[in-house]
Amino acid sequence: MTSHFAETALLPDGWADRVRFEIDARGDLLSVTADADPAGAERLDGPVVPGMPNLHSHAFQRAMAGLAERVGAGEDSFWGWREVMYRFLGALTPEDVQAIAAWLYVEMLKVGYTAVGEFHYLHHAADGTPYADRAELSERIIAAATETGIGLTHLPVLYQTGGFGGVPPGAGQRRFLNGVDDILGLVEDLARRHGADPQFRLGVAPHSLRAVPPASLDALVAGLRDRDPTAPIHIHVAEQIREVDDCVAWSGARPVEWLLDHAPVDRHWCLVHATHVEATEIAGMAAAQAVVGLCPTTEANLGDGLFPVDAYQAASGRWGIGSDSHISVSPIEELRWLDYGQRLIRRRRWSAGQGEGSIGTALYGAALSGGAAALGRLIGRLAPGYRADLLVLDADHPTLLGRRRDTLLDALVFAGNGNPVRHVMVGGRWRVRDGRHPAEREMAERFRLALARIG
Repeated sequence: MTSHFAETALLPDGWADRVRFEIDARGDLLSVTADADPAGAERLDGPVVPGMPNLHSHAFQRAMAGLAERVGAGEDSFWGWREVMYRFLGALTPEDVQAIAAWLYVEMLKVGYTAVGEFHYLHHAADGTPYADRAELSERIIAAATETGIGLTHLPVLYQTGGFGGVPPGAGQRRFLNGVDDILGLVEDLARRHGADPQFRLGVAPHSLRAVPPASLDALVAGLRDRDPTAPIHIHVAEQIREVDDCVAWSGARPVEWLLDHAPVDRHWCLVHATHVEATEIAGMAAAQAVVGLCPTTEANLGDGLFPVDAYQAASGRWGIGSDSHISVSPIEELRWLDYGQRLIRRRRWSAGQGEGSIGTALYGAALSGGAAALGRLIGRLAPGYRADLLVLDADHPTLLGRRRDTLLDALVFAGNGNPVRHVMVGGRWRVRDGRHPAEREMAERFRLALARIG
């Protein structure tokens, strides 16, 4: 057991002073006590807040950030960006995948992400041939998480078709393709190999309604629920207007509308993006207690649009944030983009749907709660029984000077682009100290060599 003491910390009921944390050998919080005696505890040199969950990641895309920022003759949208992505991933080896993911996870830890949901659809060799071990690339992601220390919810992706109604997949999608039994078998293998690791959680991700036919969606969800009734299920949905129009042409219904009518969506589901939704869909997602996975920097980069967060929160809907394509790796930037987008839509300063009070605290708290639910792990709260995932902020950083309690979080989100995270603990172990990860030089060099090889 280890003991740590903070002069101030953000607890589930709000800010508290003189907080003592007791952490067990598994990395869980045994007790969290305010107005406590610091004797025998490590004194933490800054305000403490929970680590942020990152609910949506495609790790390999970090290495292509900046490569698709050119105007060409083709369609200048998500669909054009996707063709660049297909060409890029054709060159990736298993070693590249691990090197890119490891560096990305170091970046995440340093800015305060302590757990990640890896929406993992890169399964096969470049020509579409399965590796001798079908889990090869999943194991590379898991190895990257293990060597860096970030918590991982691994979400193997089912991908079968190139569009609604069973359109055949294209050559650029051949590394993604699997049957339902392949994905369920992969989940079983990974559960057997890694299920005892408290830093590891398994779910699945039917990629999207355009890539997974209805019968396959049913079979995947039923098979997963037979082995784990509470496992996370993530799906891309309604990201682009064209996707909505194609779904209506195929089924007569909008994507979220169709999903709510045909799948057992509940609190264990994460609907990623859900950008283009109407009032009835907002009400349906909230009633199902689904988490909406918002990735504002990627959604802005791709020109997706803006999810109606205010309406969703007014319906008691839950949401969390992800860095998705990793054009940016910063929870601060995701939260700021989310809030500023709503302010621009409404042409007024927006209160995060929470009424009066601190906008930064409301945003941070909502992202903690929704992100933890989406990852299916006891994280996001400094409370007994939860993982000891916490950040020590640098109160001497210019962004935070003179700020306390809620004003501290307002400054964290809105007052600058610097990184005021001093130390990062994940599962009771320090992973970042004084802004540095102990393996960052090694991970940066491996990342550099991978990029050099890819060209």
